[in-house]
Amino acid sequence: MVTSPVPAAARRVRREWEVLTATGERPHAFDVAMVGDLPEPARRWLTHAIAPGTPLWESVVLTMRGEIRLGTWRPFTARQVLAPPRGFVWAATARLFGLPVTGFDRYSSGTGQMDWRLGGLVPVMTATGPDVTRSAAGRLAGEMALLPTTFRAAAWAPGADADRTVVTWRIGEQDESAELQVGPDGRLLGVTMQRWGNPDGVPFGRHPFGVAIEEEHTFAGVTIGCVLRAGWWWGTDRQAEGEFFRARITGADFR
Repeated sequence: MVTSPVPAAARRVRREWEVLTATGERPHAFDVAMVGDLPEPARRWLTHAIAPGTPLWESVVLTMRGEIRLGTWRPFTARQVLAPPRGFVWAATARLFGLPVTGFDRYSSGTGQMDWRLGGLVPVMTATGPDVTRSAAGRLAGEMALLPTTFRAAAWAPGADADRTVVTWRIGEQDESAELQVGPDGRLLGVTMQRWGNPDGVPFGRHPFGVAIEEEHTFAGVTIGCVLRAGWWWGTDRQAEGEFFRARITGADFR
């Protein structure tokens, strides 16, 4: 069993990182016949995103950089292990008041957590509990778009129109769904969902959340979005104020 090196920002959840990145037997290879019974937009996307013969990888370690809004937009670098529906760990470093803020968001072993510290020591944001877990599970459901080779672990249904499909995951003890928008050429254009959270301090509940995919790149036979924007209130007149994440994915190690 081989695991990926644990980034410094995720050392407090080393075991979770190692479990999610562990590799076992080489998975089955993709064949277009595997998507024959899925809704047409799902077939269009998956046959565009996965080259025939590509292993159906169960996890990926992503490398990225971008900007995150912490009061103002601040640059960050990050590594993330993503293994739907089992979990994810997003470990990043940004800067606040000239000092590094390091930490992680995660969903793993059935729970969610945020743990961010100034200078690696002073807590800036820490949270656990049922609401954090539900929000992290929603994030995991949407981020399967970055690992299309896991499509067989989800349920698929038609979306709101001929270019949309709904993917539903059983995560822990709940179902989480996201709607994918697919272009005529099969390129994934965006992901929207009603995600659990409390954006802007409103009461916890399900609120519009979305991701726009502006560019794509092929890594080892898998084509995924590589330039992303994300935020709350997606598709409403508050979308601009709700946007808090912009990233470019620079590497993908499928496992």
